[in-house]
Amino acid sequence: MSFFVLGISHATAPVAIRERLSFANDQIPKALQTVTGLKGVQEATILSTCNRTEIYSYLENGSETQLAEWLTRLRSVDDPDVRARFYSYAGDAAVRHLFRVACGLDSMILGEPQILGQIKDAYEQAQHCGTASHHLHRLFQFAFGVAKHVRTDTRIGEHPVSVAYATVHLARQIFAEFNRLTALLIGAGETIELVAQHLREQGTRRIIIANRTLSRGHQLAEQFGGYAIELHEIPIHLGEADIVISATGSPEPLLTHATVAEVLGSRKRRPVLMIDIAVPRDIDPQVAELSDVYLFTIDDLSTLIEHNQNSRRTAANKAELIIDVQVAKFMEQLRGLDAVPAIRAVRDQAAILRDHTLEQAQQLLNGGTPPDQVLRYLAETLTNRLLHAPTAYLRQAAHEGREHVIRQTRELFGLKDKDKKQ
Repeated sequence: MSFFVLGISHATAPVAIRERLSFANDQIPKALQTVTGLKGVQEATILSTCNRTEIYSYLENGSETQLAEWLTRLRSVDDPDVRARFYSYAGDAAVRHLFRVACGLDSMILGEPQILGQIKDAYEQAQHCGTASHHLHRLFQFAFGVAKHVRTDTRIGEHPVSVAYATVHLARQIFAEFNRLTALLIGAGETIELVAQHLREQGTRRIIIANRTLSRGHQLAEQFGGYAIELHEIPIHLGEADIVISATGSPEPLLTHATVAEVLGSRKRRPVLMIDIAVPRDIDPQVAELSDVYLFTIDDLSTLIEHNQNSRRTAANKAELIIDVQVAKFMEQLRGLDAVPAIRAVRDQAAILRDHTLEQAQQLLNGGTPPDQVLRYLAETLTNRLLHAPTAYLRQAAHEGREHVIRQTRELFGLKDKDKKQ
């Protein structure tokens, strides 16, 4: 039996292939029951995100190929090119892979924290379905501890490395409390959507979405409790905004120097942060000359992101060393736990012999046998009974020339080597 991982990810396959192998959340319970019904598969957890689909399992050695066959059959994927994009890990390599994934070292954005929450959700779902019990419980709980250790000791996730996150991180350098702020977001693309999500997570009080297509603006605004306006309405609401973030495809600036200067008086010297992440630029560069305006462009963010990427790479190197140590620690604990059933059986057998011998000694006492004779009987009989099976095994091993058994017995009982002549 061993841990085994089968997967496909952004590192091995484009989205067109990944989406064919992904699982919707409501599909996973049935899939878990099916995969644990395969011969030799004892436990399983399925992790399915936009960037990866992975099956973590505990199975009998030799059962590994069943998982790939099951997954391709389930998804009707008989393309050899798809199968070639699978990766798999067994034993300590599988353990290391989970630790790296949990720490964000295998993510598209190095060190991103969302993956840990996704792993926890996948594990909890498998637990609820009854497919992650004794062995996967131990593995995943240890992985969560490793991820916490890495994030505490290396701060790998502390520095923003995406445009959206870096934008909000920059805002945090200027504003202490987001719950009093109004944000005006110009555009309704993917980047603006991520910016809106980060702003809402920071507790931003009001979010206004300005977009050329009002219906799309409404659709995005509803997700984050905001409201939408058309582009020509921007000057009306600009004075309300403490944060302005723009990312459109407009060929001409949407915010001119004159437009911004006109509304600044209504803000009574309250600062406004403007971040232009559009190319061509949406905000006239001369706006930066106005008092109480902090204007940043995509180039400013790129410099911040590149610096932070270097910081994360340095942190990742340290994280890899931590993971190596933790994998060794986990495998050592695992090996120790493998001995538990044998230790319990030895102790149970010894207890049976002890109780039986003690009962006989008590009968001798009750029959009038002197106590010193009963004690001698108890000691000699218990010793003989405890050592009978191992002594017989040692004699047989010596007869068959299995010297390693003799050596291991000396180690087991802590016996010193003696001169063979003695």
